[in-house]
Amino acid sequence: MTDTQPLILIVDDNPINIDLLLNILKDEYRFGVAKNGAKALAYLENNKPDLILLDVMMPEIDGFEVCAKLKADQCYQDVEVIFITALSDAKYIAQGFETGAVDYITKPFKAAEVKARVQTHMSLKKMKEALNKQNIILEDQVKNKTAQLQEMFNATVGGMALMAESRDPYTAGHQHRVAEYASDIAKNMGLPDDQIEAIRISGLLHDIGKIRTPVSLLNRPGKLLKAEWELIKTHPAVGFKILKQIPFPWPIAEIVYQHHERIDGSGYPRGLKGDETLLEAKILAVADVIEAISSHRPYRPALSIESAFNEVKSHKGKLFDETVVDSSLSASKNNHWETPPAAGPIKNEQTEEAEPEMYSATNSNRQRNFEN
Repeated sequence: MTDTQPLILIVDDNPINIDLLLNILKDEYRFGVAKNGAKALAYLENNKPDLILLDVMMPEIDGFEVCAKLKADQCYQDVEVIFITALSDAKYIAQGFETGAVDYITKPFKAAEVKARVQTHMSLKKMKEALNKQNIILEDQVKNKTAQLQEMFNATVGGMALMAESRDPYTAGHQHRVAEYASDIAKNMGLPDDQIEAIRISGLLHDIGKIRTPVSLLNRPGKLLKAEWELIKTHPAVGFKILKQIPFPWPIAEIVYQHHERIDGSGYPRGLKGDETLLEAKILAVADVIEAISSHRPYRPALSIESAFNEVKSHKGKLFDETVVDSSLSASKNNHWETPPAAGPIKNEQTEEAEPEMYSATNSNRQRNFEN
């Protein structure tokens, strides 16, 4: 007998039954012995058998109670229990299974039956342990592969964002900052991690549609013609067309499509109102405007974060969702948002040309002062 052999605990108040079971199984297993329920529970405090042969009818603590206590302890829930009993009534057998036993052996014992039932359940236990080990290996492999895929996904999204930003040095970092601000707002609102991730990805890609906008329009210091402004306003729709074919697990394309919509319907490109706009897009809209106002552009100087908040607060409930605006104020304090560094020197003629005006959803050149 070696320590590698399975350990069986025999629990019976009749010494004759114990001796019979020991003689039948002695060549293949190690044994523990308990002559009543209390001693069985005491044995289990220091030992964990692979299987228990448990008598039902015992004084003080019967087999049903011992089994129930065993299965209530997480440490021993995987220990198989076979009842040994002279009770052949179906109700007792059913009670044994309900308590957590996997089988029962009737008295008087038949050696072949005892060996067969014990061997069957020991084989099943080995199979379950092997499957559990394999599952752990597979889970680790899946985690590693998932981490690799996530890294590739993040790199791809980052590359797409960089591609859009690289055309315009004045907006370098804009999409990343919007993604950061929007994520902070979403966290402050108590949104689930999955939804926050959708908002982060949308923030990184929300201006991808500007890849089709001429750089000369994005960087022009002066005012835009109406037709030029209408061209810039197509970027959410262009972004939607670019992203809709990508099988994201979230509605990224639709969020990007809606990030310039406003509560009162004065936004673009579809003039959506109220709940017609996704919450993720409402969050992105506020983060986008705050970042845009507090960043330098060739057509106007940067304003402070405080000025940006004053703007969104002044349009709370009209252009921007009230809850989102309130959450942005808390998020900025908790995460110490700061005015981004200027992309380049501000020329006097640009400053004069772009004297800050109030945010407006109807006046194209005024709105452009706070366009991203």
